Amino acid sequence: MTFSLPSLPFSPGALAARGMCQETLELHHGKHHQAYVTALNGLVDKNDVLKGKSLEDIIRLAHGRDDLAPVFNNAGQHWNHSLFWNSLSPEGGGVPGSLEKKLTADFGGVDKFKEQFKAAALGQFGSGWAWLILGTEGRLKITKTGNAGTPVATREGKALLVIDVWEHAYYVDFRNRRADFVDNFLAKLANFEFAAAQLAAA
Repeated sequence: MTFSLPSLPFSPGALAARGMCQETLELHHGKHHQAYVTALNGLVDKNDVLKGKSLEDIIRLAHGRDDLAPVFNNAGQHWNHSLFWNSLSPEGGGVPGSLEKKLTADFGGVDKFKEQFKAAALGQFGSGWAWLILGTEGRLKITKTGNAGTPVATREGKALLVIDVWEHAYYVDFRNRRADFVDNFLAKLANFEFAAAQLAAA
């Protein structure tokens, strides 16, 4: 199985008016994400155990193994970024009623969810991710992972939405102001419609 870079679900310039310029997406998607895919394919090609396995299976197989750390890093980054593109929208920021109801039930309201999500994104030291997931017990929860860490590896639940807090995700637009990037994501970019659809599918 050869992995490939997924197409963006919008044009590279579609988010410019929402705080993520075309240069950011061209670098992030076309350079960074492509590099992870290329590296992963090279590593899988050299390892007969990995050939033919799904991306999720490769992530779980490589998780916690020092000898497969490069595999895990590139596979995790490929999976995480693929979800991140779907977590963005030119019409982002609006929370549909079905998701609002669940956020209210599990967090006490949309604003409280956003506060906790922002705290996770800012509390992730260095590079990483903040996630909204549907836990195995059926409740929504927020988690964070460092570097290429992903809920796929830990089987914590189904990922519904993610924000990339590696500096390459926001440095062109926000320099070192991660807090401003997270605020902008929640207000203008977050594809809560996608999260709601993921929740319904679960």
